[in-house]
Amino acid sequence: MGKPNRQGEVWVYAEQQDGILADVSLELCGKARELADRLGVKVGAVLPGSELGDMPKQLIAQGVDNVYVVDAPCLKYFTSSPYAKTVCTLIAKYEPQIMLFGATPLGRDLAPRIASETRSGLTADCTELDISDVTDNRTKEVHKNLLLQIRPAFGGNIVATIVNYDSWPQMATVREGVMSMQPADANRTGNVISETIEGLDPLAELVQVIERHVEERKVNLKAARIIVAGGGGVGSKENFEQLRELAAALGGVVGASRAAVDSGFIGKEYQIGQTGTTVRPALYIAVGISGAIQHCAGMQDSAKIIAINTDPQAPIFSVAHYGIVGDLNKVVPMLTKAVKNRRRED
Repeated sequence: MGKPNRQGEVWVYAEQQDGILADVSLELCGKARELADRLGVKVGAVLPGSELGDMPKQLIAQGVDNVYVVDAPCLKYFTSSPYAKTVCTLIAKYEPQIMLFGATPLGRDLAPRIASETRSGLTADCTELDISDVTDNRTKEVHKNLLLQIRPAFGGNIVATIVNYDSWPQMATVREGVMSMQPADANRTGNVISETIEGLDPLAELVQVIERHVEERKVNLKAARIIVAGGGGVGSKENFEQLRELAAALGGVVGASRAAVDSGFIGKEYQIGQTGTTVRPALYIAVGISGAIQHCAGMQDSAKIIAINTDPQAPIFSVAHYGIVGDLNKVVPMLTKAVKNRRRED
Protein backbone atom coordinates (compact mmCIF):
# COMPACT_ATOMS: atom_id res chain seq x y z
CA MET A 1 0.00 0.00 0.00
CA GLY A 2 1.65 3.21 -1.15
CA LYS A 3 1.79 6.14 1.25
CA PRO A 4 0.93 9.67 0.12
CA ASN A 5 3.77 11.32 -1.75
CA ARG A 6 2.86 14.99 -1.90
CA GLN A 7 5.71 15.73 -4.29
CA GLY A 8 4.73 12.93 -6.68
CA GLU A 9 3.90 13.69 -10.27
CA VAL A 10 0.51 13.45 -11.95
CA TRP A 11 0.75 10.56 -14.41
CA VAL A 12 -1.17 9.59 -17.52
CA TYR A 13 -1.06 6.11 -18.98
CA ALA A 14 -0.30 6.79 -22.67
CA GLU A 15 -2.35 4.18 -24.48
CA GLN A 16 -1.20 3.41 -28.01
CA GLN A 17 -1.91 0.79 -30.62
CA ASP A 18 -0.16 0.34 -33.94
CA GLY A 19 1.85 3.50 -33.43
CA ILE A 20 -1.14 5.76 -32.75
CA LEU A 21 -1.82 7.37 -29.40
CA ALA A 22 -5.40 7.09 -28.18
CA ASP A 23 -7.30 10.38 -28.21
CA VAL A 24 -8.36 9.88 -24.60
CA SER A 25 -4.70 9.78 -23.52
CA LEU A 26 -4.05 13.11 -25.23
CA GLU A 27 -7.21 14.52 -23.64
CA LEU A 28 -5.99 13.38 -20.23
CA CYS A 29 -2.63 15.11 -20.73
CA GLY A 30 -4.41 18.47 -20.67
CA LYS A 31 -6.35 17.58 -17.52
CA ALA A 32 -3.20 16.23 -15.87
CA ARG A 33 -1.45 19.51 -16.69
CA GLU A 34 -4.26 21.43 -14.97
CA LEU A 35 -4.19 19.21 -11.87
CA ALA A 36 -0.39 19.23 -11.66
CA ASP A 37 -0.23 23.02 -11.90
CA ARG A 38 -2.63 23.29 -8.97
CA LEU A 39 -0.51 20.85 -6.97
CA GLY A 40 2.79 22.45 -7.99
CA VAL A 41 4.23 19.24 -9.46
CA LYS A 42 5.16 17.87 -12.89
CA VAL A 43 3.18 15.79 -15.36
CA GLY A 44 4.45 12.37 -16.35
CA ALA A 45 3.31 9.89 -18.98
CA VAL A 46 4.03 6.15 -19.06
CA LEU A 47 4.48 4.92 -22.62
CA PRO A 48 5.05 1.17 -23.07
CA GLY A 49 5.28 -0.43 -26.51
CA SER A 50 7.64 -1.17 -29.37
CA GLU A 51 9.02 1.17 -32.05
CA LEU A 52 7.32 4.18 -30.48
CA GLY A 53 8.56 6.77 -32.97
CA ASP A 54 7.64 10.38 -32.20
CA MET A 55 4.92 9.58 -29.67
CA PRO A 56 6.99 11.01 -26.76
CA LYS A 57 7.15 14.34 -28.62
CA GLN A 58 3.38 14.29 -29.09
CA LEU A 59 2.88 13.79 -25.37
CA ILE A 60 5.26 16.60 -24.49
CA ALA A 61 3.42 18.89 -26.90
CA GLN A 62 0.21 18.10 -24.99
CA GLY A 63 1.64 19.26 -21.68
CA VAL A 64 3.74 16.36 -20.36
CA ASP A 65 7.05 17.12 -18.63
CA ASN A 66 8.52 13.61 -18.31
CA VAL A 67 7.75 10.70 -20.64
CA TYR A 68 8.75 7.32 -19.21
CA VAL A 69 9.36 5.10 -22.24
CA VAL A 70 9.61 1.31 -22.11
CA ASP A 71 10.40 0.18 -25.65
CA ALA A 72 10.63 -3.60 -25.94
CA PRO A 73 9.74 -6.08 -28.72
CA CYS A 74 7.59 -8.12 -26.32
CA LEU A 75 5.40 -5.02 -25.78
CA LYS A 76 4.48 -4.63 -29.45
CA TYR A 77 0.94 -5.85 -28.78
CA PHE A 78 -0.97 -5.26 -25.58
CA THR A 79 -1.15 -8.22 -23.22
CA SER A 80 -2.16 -7.67 -19.63
CA SER A 81 0.68 -9.16 -17.56
CA PRO A 82 3.78 -7.51 -19.09
CA TYR A 83 2.03 -4.15 -19.40
CA ALA A 84 0.83 -4.30 -15.80
CA LYS A 85 4.33 -5.22 -14.58
CA THR A 86 5.78 -2.32 -16.56
CA VAL A 87 3.48 0.26 -15.00
CA CYS A 88 3.70 -1.21 -11.48
CA THR A 89 7.51 -1.19 -11.60
CA LEU A 90 7.57 2.47 -12.61
CA ILE A 91 5.03 3.42 -9.94
CA ALA A 92 7.21 1.75 -7.29
CA LYS A 93 10.27 3.62 -8.57
CA TYR A 94 8.85 7.13 -9.03
CA GLU A 95 5.83 7.19 -6.65
CA PRO A 96 3.37 9.40 -8.54
CA GLN A 97 0.50 10.80 -6.46
CA ILE A 98 -2.11 10.52 -9.25
CA MET A 99 -2.40 8.18 -12.22
CA LEU A 100 -5.06 8.50 -14.92
CA PHE A 101 -6.16 5.95 -17.52
CA GLY A 102 -8.61 6.18 -20.38
CA ALA A 103 -11.80 4.21 -19.71
CA THR A 104 -11.23 2.22 -22.89
CA PRO A 105 -11.37 -1.58 -23.14
CA LEU A 106 -7.60 -1.63 -22.70
CA GLY A 107 -7.64 0.85 -19.81
CA ARG A 108 -10.41 -1.06 -18.06
CA ASP A 109 -8.30 -4.21 -18.31
CA LEU A 110 -5.04 -2.65 -17.14
CA ALA A 111 -6.03 -0.18 -14.40
CA PRO A 112 -7.69 -2.68 -12.00
CA ARG A 113 -4.65 -4.99 -12.22
CA ILE A 114 -2.36 -2.13 -11.28
CA ALA A 115 -4.66 -0.99 -8.49
CA SER A 116 -4.71 -4.53 -7.09
CA GLU A 117 -0.93 -4.92 -7.26
CA THR A 118 -0.22 -1.52 -5.70
CA ARG A 119 -3.15 -1.84 -3.25
CA SER A 120 -4.42 1.53 -4.37
CA GLY A 121 -7.95 2.82 -4.76
CA LEU A 122 -9.43 3.08 -8.27
CA THR A 123 -12.50 4.97 -9.44
CA ALA A 124 -13.84 3.84 -12.80
CA ASP A 125 -15.51 5.87 -15.56
CA CYS A 126 -14.96 9.35 -14.13
CA THR A 127 -16.56 12.29 -15.89
CA GLU A 128 -14.77 15.03 -13.93
CA LEU A 129 -11.64 15.45 -11.82
CA ASP A 130 -10.75 18.20 -9.38
CA ILE A 131 -8.39 19.05 -6.51
CA SER A 132 -9.72 20.04 -3.10
CA ASP A 133 -9.18 19.78 0.64
CA VAL A 134 -11.39 17.08 2.17
CA THR A 135 -12.43 16.54 5.78
CA ASP A 136 -12.65 12.94 6.99
CA ASN A 137 -16.05 12.74 8.69
CA ARG A 138 -14.83 9.96 10.95
CA THR A 139 -11.67 11.55 12.33
CA LYS A 140 -12.36 15.21 11.40
CA GLU A 141 -8.86 15.30 9.91
CA VAL A 142 -8.44 17.67 6.98
CA HIS A 143 -6.66 16.09 4.03
CA LYS A 144 -5.04 18.69 1.78
CA ASN A 145 -5.22 18.66 -2.01
CA LEU A 146 -6.90 15.34 -2.68
CA LEU A 147 -8.08 14.23 -6.11
CA LEU A 148 -11.86 14.44 -6.36
CA GLN A 149 -12.93 11.57 -8.60
CA ILE A 150 -16.40 12.37 -9.89
CA ARG A 151 -18.59 9.85 -11.69
CA PRO A 152 -22.26 8.99 -12.25
CA ALA A 153 -23.68 6.26 -10.03
CA PHE A 154 -26.89 4.26 -9.71
CA GLY A 155 -27.48 4.22 -13.45
CA GLY A 156 -26.55 7.88 -13.81
CA ASN A 157 -29.24 9.06 -11.38
CA ILE A 158 -26.75 10.61 -8.97
CA VAL A 159 -23.22 11.98 -9.20
CA ALA A 160 -20.75 10.55 -6.69
CA THR A 161 -17.51 12.21 -5.55
CA ILE A 162 -14.89 9.70 -4.41
CA VAL A 163 -11.63 10.43 -2.60
CA ASN A 164 -8.64 8.32 -1.61
CA TYR A 165 -7.08 9.47 1.65
CA ASP A 166 -4.00 7.32 1.95
CA SER A 167 -3.76 4.37 -0.49
CA TRP A 168 -1.80 6.09 -3.23
CA PRO A 169 -1.38 6.63 -6.11
CA GLN A 170 -4.89 8.03 -6.48
CA MET A 171 -6.11 6.27 -9.60
CA ALA A 172 -9.02 6.83 -11.97
CA THR A 173 -10.19 5.83 -15.41
CA VAL A 174 -11.80 8.64 -17.41
CA ARG A 175 -14.29 8.34 -20.23
CA GLU A 176 -13.37 9.29 -23.76
CA GLY A 177 -14.40 12.76 -24.88
CA VAL A 178 -15.14 14.04 -21.37
CA MET A 179 -11.99 16.16 -21.16
CA SER A 180 -11.29 18.67 -23.90
CA MET A 181 -8.12 18.02 -25.86
CA GLN A 182 -5.89 21.06 -25.53
CA PRO A 183 -4.04 22.51 -28.54
CA ALA A 184 -0.63 20.93 -29.03
CA ASP A 185 2.39 23.16 -28.47
CA ALA A 186 5.25 21.94 -30.64
CA ASN A 187 7.64 24.34 -28.86
CA ARG A 188 7.23 22.71 -25.46
CA THR A 189 10.24 20.88 -24.11
CA GLY A 190 10.31 17.86 -21.84
CA ASN A 191 12.33 14.83 -20.87
CA VAL A 192 12.17 11.39 -22.47
CA ILE A 193 13.32 8.84 -19.88
CA SER A 194 14.07 5.37 -21.20
CA GLU A 195 13.40 2.55 -18.75
CA THR A 196 14.18 -1.17 -18.89
CA ILE A 197 11.92 -3.56 -17.01
CA GLU A 198 13.40 -6.91 -16.06
CA GLY A 199 11.43 -10.12 -16.54
CA LEU A 200 9.01 -8.99 -19.23
CA ASP A 201 9.81 -11.70 -21.79
CA PRO A 202 8.65 -14.67 -19.66
CA LEU A 203 5.42 -12.81 -18.86
CA ALA A 204 4.86 -11.99 -22.52
CA GLU A 205 5.26 -15.64 -23.43
CA LEU A 206 2.38 -16.68 -21.16
CA VAL A 207 -0.12 -15.33 -23.67
CA GLN A 208 0.55 -15.43 -27.39
CA VAL A 209 -1.29 -13.17 -29.84
CA ILE A 210 -2.44 -15.60 -32.52
CA GLU A 211 -4.56 -13.23 -34.56
CA ARG A 212 -5.74 -9.64 -34.32
CA HIS A 213 -9.10 -8.48 -35.60
CA VAL A 214 -9.83 -4.75 -35.58
CA GLU A 215 -13.45 -3.80 -36.10
CA GLU A 216 -14.21 -0.23 -37.10
CA ARG A 217 -16.72 1.75 -35.11
CA LYS A 218 -20.21 1.92 -36.58
CA VAL A 219 -20.32 5.59 -35.67
CA ASN A 220 -17.70 8.07 -34.48
CA LEU A 221 -19.77 10.47 -32.41
CA LYS A 222 -16.74 12.29 -31.02
CA ALA A 223 -15.56 13.33 -34.48
CA ALA A 224 -19.00 14.29 -35.86
CA ARG A 225 -19.59 17.96 -36.60
CA ILE A 226 -23.36 17.51 -36.86
CA ILE A 227 -25.44 15.15 -34.73
CA VAL A 228 -29.18 14.49 -34.91
CA ALA A 229 -30.04 12.76 -31.64
CA GLY A 230 -33.30 11.07 -30.74
CA GLY A 231 -34.80 10.34 -27.34
CA GLY A 232 -37.59 8.26 -25.92
CA GLY A 233 -40.05 10.71 -27.45
CA VAL A 234 -39.13 9.48 -30.94
CA GLY A 235 -41.41 6.60 -30.14
CA SER A 236 -40.11 3.76 -32.30
CA LYS A 237 -37.23 2.29 -34.25
CA GLU A 238 -39.08 3.18 -37.46
CA ASN A 239 -39.31 6.85 -36.50
CA PHE A 240 -35.53 6.94 -36.12
CA GLU A 241 -35.34 6.55 -39.89
CA GLN A 242 -36.61 10.12 -40.18
CA LEU A 243 -33.70 11.25 -38.02
CA ARG A 244 -31.29 9.30 -40.22
CA GLU A 245 -32.64 11.06 -43.30
CA LEU A 246 -32.18 14.47 -41.70
CA ALA A 247 -28.67 13.58 -40.54
CA ALA A 248 -27.76 12.36 -44.02
CA ALA A 249 -29.09 15.55 -45.62
CA LEU A 250 -26.99 17.63 -43.21
CA GLY A 251 -23.89 15.47 -43.61
CA GLY A 252 -24.05 14.39 -39.98
CA VAL A 253 -24.66 11.28 -37.90
CA VAL A 254 -27.41 9.98 -35.65
CA GLY A 255 -27.11 9.82 -31.87
CA ALA A 256 -29.46 8.91 -29.06
CA SER A 257 -30.31 9.39 -25.41
CA ARG A 258 -30.26 6.55 -22.93
CA ALA A 259 -34.07 6.39 -23.00
CA ALA A 260 -34.02 5.63 -26.73
CA VAL A 261 -31.31 2.99 -26.29
CA ASP A 262 -33.09 1.33 -23.35
CA SER A 263 -36.31 1.26 -25.41
CA GLY A 264 -34.50 -0.66 -28.16
CA PHE A 265 -34.88 2.04 -30.80
CA ILE A 266 -31.13 2.12 -31.54
CA GLY A 267 -27.85 0.49 -30.43
CA LYS A 268 -25.86 1.52 -27.35
CA GLU A 269 -22.92 2.67 -29.49
CA TYR A 270 -25.07 5.71 -30.40
CA GLN A 271 -25.73 6.73 -26.79
CA ILE A 272 -24.78 10.26 -25.73
CA GLY A 273 -24.59 11.49 -22.14
CA GLN A 274 -22.97 10.69 -18.81
CA THR A 275 -23.40 6.96 -19.39
CA GLY A 276 -22.54 7.21 -23.08
CA THR A 277 -20.29 9.39 -25.24
CA THR A 278 -19.55 13.05 -24.55
CA VAL A 279 -19.77 15.14 -27.72
CA ARG A 280 -19.04 18.72 -28.78
CA PRO A 281 -20.31 19.07 -32.37
CA ALA A 282 -20.86 22.30 -34.26
CA LEU A 283 -24.59 21.48 -34.45
CA TYR A 284 -26.65 19.24 -32.16
CA ILE A 285 -30.30 18.62 -32.95
CA ALA A 286 -32.16 17.00 -30.05
CA VAL A 287 -35.38 15.33 -31.15
CA GLY A 288 -37.83 13.98 -28.60
CA ILE A 289 -35.24 14.31 -25.81
CA SER A 290 -36.58 15.62 -22.50
CA GLY A 291 -33.20 16.96 -21.35
CA ALA A 292 -32.31 14.99 -18.23
CA ILE A 293 -29.15 16.15 -16.48
CA GLN A 294 -27.36 12.94 -17.43
CA HIS A 295 -27.94 13.55 -21.14
CA CYS A 296 -27.22 17.28 -21.09
CA ALA A 297 -23.87 16.64 -19.40
CA GLY A 298 -22.76 14.84 -22.55
CA MET A 299 -23.81 17.44 -25.14
CA GLN A 300 -24.22 20.85 -23.53
CA ASP A 301 -20.88 22.10 -24.87
CA SER A 302 -22.11 21.81 -28.48
CA ALA A 303 -21.62 25.04 -30.42
CA LYS A 304 -25.30 25.22 -31.47
CA ILE A 305 -28.19 23.22 -30.04
CA ILE A 306 -31.64 22.92 -31.60
CA ALA A 307 -34.34 21.16 -29.57
CA ILE A 308 -37.55 19.69 -31.00
CA ASN A 309 -40.13 18.57 -28.45
CA THR A 310 -43.90 18.58 -28.00
CA ASP A 311 -43.54 19.69 -24.37
CA PRO A 312 -42.77 23.42 -24.11
CA GLN A 313 -41.59 22.87 -20.51
CA ALA A 314 -39.04 20.19 -21.41
CA PRO A 315 -35.69 20.87 -19.67
CA ILE A 316 -33.85 20.49 -23.00
CA PHE A 317 -35.05 23.96 -23.97
CA SER A 318 -33.01 25.47 -21.12
CA VAL A 319 -29.75 24.40 -22.80
CA ALA A 320 -30.87 24.85 -26.42
CA HIS A 321 -30.02 27.91 -28.49
CA TYR A 322 -33.13 27.39 -30.60
CA GLY A 323 -36.30 25.50 -29.74
CA ILE A 324 -39.15 24.13 -31.83
CA VAL A 325 -42.32 23.04 -30.02
CA GLY A 326 -43.99 20.52 -32.28
CA ASP A 327 -44.50 16.95 -33.41
CA LEU A 328 -41.26 15.46 -34.74
CA ASN A 329 -43.23 13.56 -37.39
CA LYS A 330 -44.12 16.94 -38.91
CA VAL A 331 -41.09 19.03 -38.01
CA VAL A 332 -38.29 16.61 -38.98
CA PRO A 333 -39.58 15.87 -42.53
CA MET A 334 -40.03 19.63 -43.08
CA LEU A 335 -36.45 20.29 -41.97
CA THR A 336 -35.13 17.48 -44.16
CA LYS A 337 -37.02 18.83 -47.18
CA ALA A 338 -35.76 22.36 -46.54
CA VAL A 339 -32.15 21.21 -46.25
CA LYS A 340 -32.37 19.17 -49.47
CA ASN A 341 -33.99 22.07 -51.35
CA ARG A 342 -31.29 24.44 -50.12
CA ARG A 343 -28.60 22.08 -51.37
CA ARG A 344 -30.21 21.85 -54.77
CA GLU A 345 -30.26 25.64 -54.99
CA ASP A 346 -26.58 25.79 -54.04
